[in-house]
Amino acid sequence: MPAKPWSQESWRQYPAQQQPTWPDPADLDRVLKILAGFPPLVFAGEARSLTAKLSDVAAGRAFLLQAGDCAESFDALSADSIRDKLRVILQMAVVLTYSAGVPVVKVGRIAGQFAKPRSSPTEVVQDEALPSFRGHMVNDITFSASARVADANRLLTAYHASASTLNLLRSFTKGGFADLGRVHAWNQEFVASSPAGQRYEELAGGIEAALRFMEACGIASGEHVALHTVDFFTSHEALILPYEEALTRVDSLTGEPYDCSAHMLWVGERTRQLDGAHVEFLRGVRNPLGCKLGPTATAAEVLELCEALNPERVPGRLTLISRMGAERIADVLPGLVAAVRDAGHPVVWACDPMHGNTFTSSTTGHKTRHLEDICAEIDGFFAVHWAESTWPGGIHVELTGDDVTECLGGSEDLSPDDLPMRYETMCDPRLNGRQSLDLAFRVAEKLRV
Repeated sequence: MPAKPWSQESWRQYPAQQQPTWPDPADLDRVLKILAGFPPLVFAGEARSLTAKLSDVAAGRAFLLQAGDCAESFDALSADSIRDKLRVILQMAVVLTYSAGVPVVKVGRIAGQFAKPRSSPTEVVQDEALPSFRGHMVNDITFSASARVADANRLLTAYHASASTLNLLRSFTKGGFADLGRVHAWNQEFVASSPAGQRYEELAGGIEAALRFMEACGIASGEHVALHTVDFFTSHEALILPYEEALTRVDSLTGEPYDCSAHMLWVGERTRQLDGAHVEFLRGVRNPLGCKLGPTATAAEVLELCEALNPERVPGRLTLISRMGAERIADVLPGLVAAVRDAGHPVVWACDPMHGNTFTSSTTGHKTRHLEDICAEIDGFFAVHWAESTWPGGIHVELTGDDVTECLGGSEDLSPDDLPMRYETMCDPRLNGRQSLDLAFRVAEKLRV
């Protein structure tokens, strides 16, 4: 059966989950018209480049590292914060590339991750019920009636915040900060003092020795752009559909539509309904896409999602991101992987080991995750793929460059009593720099098997 006609606004004919209640539709329309007239944040050619790199991941020739904040904040847009987040991702990528010997495709949860789905439309504190915080793109985290009203003007702020972040990321990744000769400089002070940081220092020394060897052999490192710059792409959950529609543009070279709010968009576990607005919108844009799959996903559903989101079976177009939980992955994932493999869909398989392992500390009441549970889910992810003769293509993690105490364990062995020290997330707990490096070394060991 041929697919139904698609347009930027065809999603409006379908049920849309997780959308805010905008109090003034006329004001929302005004803001959307402004956004539609703004320049694109990213370009179609960049999105195509990412699809090509992800096709190498789908073929088992590269590995995907997708990482960044749980929910970006308008209040944390400093150059230092953006730089430190990028630095941790670069460190992790270097560990994976150097230790495991595979190219790493680097995609940030950054420059657009300003909205979050919620399990409940309301939040209750001391018997007062208010709309849930849905990310700075929609409302404010302050628990008051005025702060929780959805404000369409925040969509404009999100655009400008994304543009500022992208500008700085491009400067860092192409202007010398990402030079492999600076691998020692990427080791932040609080990370360097940890066992993972010390292990990273040894690795950095090996890279510098290799660069000196190249120079001694007459191979001028200055002639190799890949040693001095990196390709870094942005992604976020395509949650607030009016915003995504307003930033969709028709590429002048191909005549195809691209959502120019980010290079890669994903649909979440709560919004991946086959008859829903999010799948309808994303099926029509030509960006590389992701789809989160929780423990309730069935093989039939996943195959239908593959057909809906990538009917032409373009390698690198679709990344399936499992988020099962350490206790469920061995039971659920094998059937999904086998079904997709047998149907011949050229997908990237990635593991989100964060969301299925979240719990509330009985000691402090904070939402948290334990690094050992995160690693256990990754272990299960790799075990399934090795057993099915498929490629465990990547990981999708929430982290920060700040010295936070939000997740338990790691080389510093954070305990529940440590959580209140520097618990700063607006939504879900994130790995800090030390824990992120711990994780990178653990994944590199898996890739060497």
